[in-house]
Amino acid sequence: MKNSRLMWYVLTYIFYCSCAFAGTGTDDKPWRLNSALNLPDVFSISGHHRTRFENVDEQYRGNRKGGDQALVFRTVVMAKFDFKHIKFAAEMLDSRVELADSGTPLSGNVVNPFELLQAYIEVPLDNVLGQGSKSMVRGGRITMDMGSRRLVARNRFRNTINGFTGIDWHWQGTDKQKFRLFYTFPVQRLFSGKALDNEARFDKEHKEVRFWGAYYAPDKLPWGDQLELYFLGLHRKDVTGVLSILDRDLFTPGLRLYRKPKINQFDYQVESVFQFGESRSLRTSTTDLDHLAYFHHAEIGYSFAARWSPRLIFQYDYASGDDDPNDGDNNRFDTLYGARRFDFGPTGIYGPFARANLNTPGVRLKLKPASNVTSFLALRGYWLASDNDAWTTARIINAAGDSDNYIGTQVEARVRWEVLPKNIRIEVGAAHLFAGDVMDGAGKSDATYLYSQAVFWF
Repeated sequence: MKNSRLMWYVLTYIFYCSCAFAGTGTDDKPWRLNSALNLPDVFSISGHHRTRFENVDEQYRGNRKGGDQALVFRTVVMAKFDFKHIKFAAEMLDSRVELADSGTPLSGNVVNPFELLQAYIEVPLDNVLGQGSKSMVRGGRITMDMGSRRLVARNRFRNTINGFTGIDWHWQGTDKQKFRLFYTFPVQRLFSGKALDNEARFDKEHKEVRFWGAYYAPDKLPWGDQLELYFLGLHRKDVTGVLSILDRDLFTPGLRLYRKPKINQFDYQVESVFQFGESRSLRTSTTDLDHLAYFHHAEIGYSFAARWSPRLIFQYDYASGDDDPNDGDNNRFDTLYGARRFDFGPTGIYGPFARANLNTPGVRLKLKPASNVTSFLALRGYWLASDNDAWTTARIINAAGDSDNYIGTQVEARVRWEVLPKNIRIEVGAAHLFAGDVMDGAGKSDATYLYSQAVFWF
């Protein structure tokens, strides 16, 4: 049965790619299912299919040993009805896994078969809060990106995607300033049986989990740089047998200041986020702790006018950890619903780092060897922000205590080839984590992660 499913996926992917090659004309326009079916202007259908193979030779996680592999599939199909004064949209997601061992770390971050990712109504609203302004309100089940995507994101690399049910309002003035309000119930990703069974179970939201926020960005600052301000709220309460989460009542204000990259110029980005409220540190605890945490990101880059268009970036991230587990406070930062691949490397069955109890400087070199090929090399060192808190993603407590908090150093590389731009992309990547004192103390050695993937858009 397993082999037959795998063969079906392979054959389907070959068919998709064949359609892309056959449908690509001499005008170099991407092939689209919408055009091939000659659908009416008010209706559109689009999507993508991705196949990725992942392998890690040694597990860094405290409760696992040995290597793991997985062949993961993600198919997304979006259908839209676009009338003049109202839009209807529905998006299906199918995320599956094959070839993985029973001990491979699989969860709702990897598997989510046959799920209604989005189903919403969108209404455009002009001249609201100013003549000439444009806005829209979207209601139903939705996905969201906000700002840098570090706290609110529609996931790209991860095999599953964050979903929310609620209302999302976007406004833009004539001077390009932007304002946004949303109030949602995050969707809990579910599947039946074991992850390897790939058996569908419809996701659901709960009234016990609420996520809301406000976002504002002026057009440009007087000197030409750009600013974002936001305030987010998360309120969630566990219900025995329904939600396996820690109680949270968090408020998260933040700001981001940045300058976009330009040839022969420096660019930068600074993002500072604070968090306060109440939280619980253990699922077995019923005590609400005072929550005070923070996260900072800083980077400076330079784009060279040279062959391969090199761009060099120096980066630094700091996410607070819990300084003292016995003082009645929780200082560990909660990354909410953000993405982390673009800062800390591949996720999938790997993903050793997140924005919690982390102190990490790094350097990244981006290159463009050809018009349809991009690549990068990255080097980052990782330390615990607090000696007394855990390396959260590995679930490892620092055995060395105050003596050393060095986790390790990660080297990463990626090459991306646009075989047919906006139709077919092939990508390969690798990451090697050199073990530091924290890993040594937990009996962990170096870990190497490799992946290759192909994506077809239609």
